Amino acid sequence: MLFAEQSWPTLAGLSRDIPVIVPIAAIEQHGHHMPVATDTILLTEVVSRVHAQLGDSILVTPVQWFGNSDHHLDFGGTLSAPPRVYLDMLVGITENLLSVGFKRIVFLNGHGGNDVPAKQATFEVRQKYRNRSDLLLLMTTYWSLESEPWKRCESLVQREMGHACEWETSMMLAINPKLVKEHKDLKPVEPGNPFRPGSRAWITKDRTEPGHIGHPHQATVEKGHVLLETFSHDVARWIERVIAWDGSSWDG
Repeated sequence: MLFAEQSWPTLAGLSRDIPVIVPIAAIEQHGHHMPVATDTILLTEVVSRVHAQLGDSILVTPVQWFGNSDHHLDFGGTLSAPPRVYLDMLVGITENLLSVGFKRIVFLNGHGGNDVPAKQATFEVRQKYRNRSDLLLLMTTYWSLESEPWKRCESLVQREMGHACEWETSMMLAINPKLVKEHKDLKPVEPGNPFRPGSRAWITKDRTEPGHIGHPHQATVEKGHVLLETFSHDVARWIERVIAWDGSSWDG
């Protein structure tokens, strides 16, 4: 069920146990060959496929295109909320939904920069409502659910999501190839090892001059179809666990 298409009485009449899926994306530079709305377009497609599988068992809000993308600002083509502003926005959305009784709220993420503030938002809200055991506040990123698309498509080179990379470029080719400029001659930009397993603070220009990270020259329409099918299937199966939650237990 799509939140934006319902009247308020219809929404008021829904079970408060229905999972509310809040997709969060971004508008930011995606190299020389990809549109700045890439994250939003890809997440919209994934959410559409998940909704087609789960239907009225979930409530899906509009995709939030305003993301935490300050690390891309040097390139232009980016509209970003600073991290703390973004965190507060997500807390506000959560509070909106809690105020009318919804109890199972899921941030479904489609942009790496949203990961930390989205997790922190759910954590902060949980502390505020610490005396309630009936709340399920979750966050996940659509490509992070232990998906292994290379097992279905052996020609995939990358083993992790990059930026305007083989994976994202392939998915955009499958959705709307007219939005992808020439990519076959682009040179790969390796993700490197920035003091792993530690975590290094960075801006995108620390890592790439052209704006992409990964192997966009390896992208194909066929790979895009496999990636979209894999990610949407895995997200739908994960959300089924949210639907099946008993309303109080720790495990899901």
